[in-house]
This record gives sequence, C-alpha cells and structure tokens, in this order.
Amino acid sequence: MTPTEEKIARDLLTIGAVFLRPEEPFIWASGIKSPVYCDNRLTLTAPEVRNDVEQALAETVRREYPEAELLMGTSTAGIAHAAITAHLLHLPMGYVRSGAKDHGRGNRIEGKLLPGQKTVVIEDLISTGGSVLEVVEALREAGAEVLGIASIFTYGMEKGLHRLAEAGVRNCSLTCFDAVAEVAAREGYIRREDIARLIAFRNNPSDESWIGGVK
Repeated sequence: MTPTEEKIARDLLTIGAVFLRPEEPFIWASGIKSPVYCDNRLTLTAPEVRNDVEQALAETVRREYPEAELLMGTSTAGIAHAAITAHLLHLPMGYVRSGAKDHGRGNRIEGKLLPGQKTVVIEDLISTGGSVLEVVEALREAGAEVLGIASIFTYGMEKGLHRLAEAGVRNCSLTCFDAVAEVAAREGYIRREDIARLIAFRNNPSDESWIGGVK
C-alpha cells in the first residue's frame, strides 16, 4: 500500500464516502448484497479531502500520463473532478454524457476535442468497468487518443480488470478496495477478521457466503 493509497483511503472512510457494513449489507440495484457503499461525490463537500483528492489526481496525471493534452470527465460524477484537476494542471477539459442530447446539436462529448488529442479520462470509481469503457469508446470514435484513466477508487473486480485489459485501457487509481479494507481494520471501522469477508465479496460478488463469515 502506497502512502497515497493509504491517505486517500483514510480520507474516504473519514467522510463516509466509502462505508463498510459487512454485518448489514447494502443491496445494489442489481440485487447483489454488498458490504460496501461508495459515494465519492461526498469528497466535493469536504474541502480538505477534496484538496487531497484533486492534488493526487493532478499528480497522477503528471506522473503516469505526462503527454496529456486534455482531461475528460465521466458524467456525472467525474465532471467536477476533471474540472478541478484540469485547473491545477492548466489543461483544457470537457466531459462525456451517458448518451447524446436529444436537442440542440445532439452532443455526447461536451468541450472541444481535436483529432488525435491525447486524452485522460477522469472517473470517480470503477467496479465492473462498463460505464467508463463506454466513455473511452465514445472518445476514440470521436478521434481522441485515450492515454488511460485516472480514478479515485477501484474495487479491483476481476470483471472490471478483464474488461479494461481487453479494451487496452490503463487505469491508475488513487486508492483501492484492499487499501480501504486494511485502513478500516487498522482504525476500527471493521474487525480485522472482516477483511477476508470483504475480499471474498470483491473476488466473487454473486457468492453470498461471505455474509455469514468466511471460513
């Protein structure tokens, strides 16, 4: 676990942006029971955490994608993070809608995108990777050279990792599920024995055996 992974994990836990509840699972829209709830929009209303996140995103883009010419946020959660990070880096930004507008010019991509422009996608969280890859595909179809993704948090789910690899897309996250679980146990949000249950969920979300405790 890197210092940045640890710091951002602690930040997210502190403000409840990532909330762990292995004894009383949340239910996703898909019906899957989950021990974790994640809402990184809460970072926007916590100035100190927001500063940590945006500075870390800016540093990630500088380090991992030094050729970046444009940042594109995912709609809607990635838009504010893309805007603030682009401001710190003195780069242009835009965002990609979940679908084309049904009025006006019918844009899906908002902001000026030049053919071949080296672009980094800013995302708040990655689980199975489906939504962010739709953004990447839209940008590629519009002529962008997508260097990769900079995200705040990733679950590290096998399905998501496989999808990203298959599409040839690199993702660099500030923190991850494993780091959050470790920091949560260390600081008393969960019991240390709950880590195995959390990892079991992450590795196979459809298997609910973790709910009763991993043997």
